[in-house]
Amino acid sequence: MTDFLGPPARAVRVTLQPALVLGIATVLGLAMFCWPLFAHPQPAAAAHTADAPFVFMATLPVLILVVLAELSRGGIDAKALALLGVLSAVNAGLRPLGAGTGGIELVFFLLVLAGRVFGPGFGFVLGSTSLFTSALLTAGVGPWLPFQMLASSLIGLGAGLLPRKPRGKAEVAMLVAYGVFAAYFFGLLMSLWSWPFLAGTSTQLGFVPGAPLLDNLHRFAAFTILTSTLGWDTGRAITNAVAIVLLGPAVLAVLRRAARRAAFDAPVRFDQP
Repeated sequence: MTDFLGPPARAVRVTLQPALVLGIATVLGLAMFCWPLFAHPQPAAAAHTADAPFVFMATLPVLILVVLAELSRGGIDAKALALLGVLSAVNAGLRPLGAGTGGIELVFFLLVLAGRVFGPGFGFVLGSTSLFTSALLTAGVGPWLPFQMLASSLIGLGAGLLPRKPRGKAEVAMLVAYGVFAAYFFGLLMSLWSWPFLAGTSTQLGFVPGAPLLDNLHRFAAFTILTSTLGWDTGRAITNAVAIVLLGPAVLAVLRRAARRAAFDAPVRFDQP
């Protein structure tokens, strides 16, 4: 019980400058998803493959900046990096178990729990590294990968920003609600980036360049409900909720015990011989 009720850990302590970097990354990330609503893209689906490398180049520097900024300030050490590698590998191993069938994906529940325990900076980095590692493992590298990395990073970041006080059953209930939200949020963003190119421009669900914003939002809402929300996203939400209810308390206790033993917040002192 002591482990479960332990104080919050900060494997990546986000000070002012890294916080600004994360804030800018969040705004730019959301802009990357929402740009079809404010631009006139080419209708060909293949056209979007030219944008994906730019998103990749926008994602990886953010991760590097967070790590380097914290390394230069002593905010992340070898223990935190090792933990990041272990959790990324675990997530990469969990993802193929469901293979996305019917929305069954186990990668997100651990991301939510880790972001909750280790903070928003760690959650942001873990979101990208988990999806990148699992994509290499499952041969899922493609133009969609950088968008998945951005969306997962935002989920991990949000988990670290949840209120710290709830504990016990109240905390599990809060994490279940966030896990459900994260499932639909991820599906919404992934539908948004692909919508102008998959739906085309000649259907009632398609993107109409230059149309009023509300008209395109109505079309997009119909598109995502029919193609994602009622199927994949709902399956993902159920998977997150069940996994957090069944495994959440035990996983939280293990992660908090690891955080306590790693003593991320303890200052490093060198005794004189």
